[in-house]
Amino acid sequence: MDIIKLIVQNLAVVSVCLAAFLSILLFVRLRWPAPALWILKLYVSALSPLLVLIGIVSTFVGLTISSIFISLIGSYVSIVFAIHIFRITRSPHISTNFEQALGDHLEEQTNAEQKSHFLLSRTILKLPAVPKPRLEQNISFATIPGTDRNLLCDVWQPPEDVIPSGLAFIYLHGGAWYFLDKDVGTRPFFSHLAAQGHVIMDVAYRLFPETDMLGMVTDVRRAIVWMKENAGSYGVDPNRIVVGGGSAGAHLALLAAYSVGNQQFTPLELFGKDISVCAAISLYGPADLVAMYYHTNQHLTTRSTPEAPKKSKPTEIRGWIIKAMGKDYHRLGMDKVFENPVTFATLLGGHPDECPERYALFSPVTHVHPGCPPTLLIHGEHDIMAPVNSTRLLHALLVGKKVKAVMHILPETDHGFDLLLANISPSAHSALYDVERFLALKFNVLQEPEMIAI
Repeated sequence: MDIIKLIVQNLAVVSVCLAAFLSILLFVRLRWPAPALWILKLYVSALSPLLVLIGIVSTFVGLTISSIFISLIGSYVSIVFAIHIFRITRSPHISTNFEQALGDHLEEQTNAEQKSHFLLSRTILKLPAVPKPRLEQNISFATIPGTDRNLLCDVWQPPEDVIPSGLAFIYLHGGAWYFLDKDVGTRPFFSHLAAQGHVIMDVAYRLFPETDMLGMVTDVRRAIVWMKENAGSYGVDPNRIVVGGGSAGAHLALLAAYSVGNQQFTPLELFGKDISVCAAISLYGPADLVAMYYHTNQHLTTRSTPEAPKKSKPTEIRGWIIKAMGKDYHRLGMDKVFENPVTFATLLGGHPDECPERYALFSPVTHVHPGCPPTLLIHGEHDIMAPVNSTRLLHALLVGKKVKAVMHILPETDHGFDLLLANISPSAHSALYDVERFLALKFNVLQEPEMIAI
């Protein structure tokens, strides 16, 4: 019995001390380059419900064996992570007036079947089980003119027994315009939305260096037109197409949605076709590329400045990461050369002082106008990649132009929070709660944009 008690005590001490140490990450705003700490912070936040449980158990163990130290550390861990969960999933009337502004209209517009698959609350232990969607993978939606390069997508359709909502959500993955692919960490998200009757088009647009940022936006336009022209096959209303994504994908989505009147972003074969969308969703997308350039310290990592030494940057993937990724290591483009892979000097052909017009052209804040579609902006306050203040600026510009816009800033939350352990992550649940309700709108009910702030 004494041996068992000693083992339990040691396990409690080790686990609760580790949890207490990791809790520090919740309060730290990381700055790039710090990839290892960034990933660790995402895991700590996603696992916060488990860490609360560890704290509670450790407190109980400490009381049982009369260890004040274990009890105090356990209490600290359980309280800190419980507060973290509360902050990122707190009730709408505290963190946002999202439901205050839209709730009554949601009740009027949303059918009972769709609402039956809504998250009941932002604060849940795990995503509920939903009917299995129908998934078609690697569908060719366009061929780049003059080449045999096919653009591919996956289409998620509602389960057989679910009534289609008539809405299609075109999703663009992140990856700093250089890495990753469709179907990365999004399956829980897409399954949940498909159960509500929506069609999701998961797009694999071209990446750098195969194409530049302009080519990526034209690929988004090709996806929009393809979905409009094939809407009947999927039970979609061509006037109810939403474009969105995460990180770089969100940036491209906003550009495509806001620049409908700018022919620079439209490939020749699409001239004269309807390239508009009814709404846009940005999950931590960069809205101002100059601000992101400085936020990610590219003025220090990609050029020398008299006032500061040049910082080091990650240049290779660690062996254990390669092994863990397996075949996805190549599929997601992680085998590309890492020397200045995702810097704007490479992507845009220079630094902000060298080609300011290109930074402006590819910044969504430049393209805000009264005709922009309704927009949902979700961003982590501690975002290491895309500065949250740029999203705040974008929201203010949209509201100033009387565009219907909703913004949700998640405290103590970092870049890519919705893609890691989404089934149990509180921040992922909170974001999904917003997205599903935004998609339920008909986008004709927001009368006072200035009231839809967070």
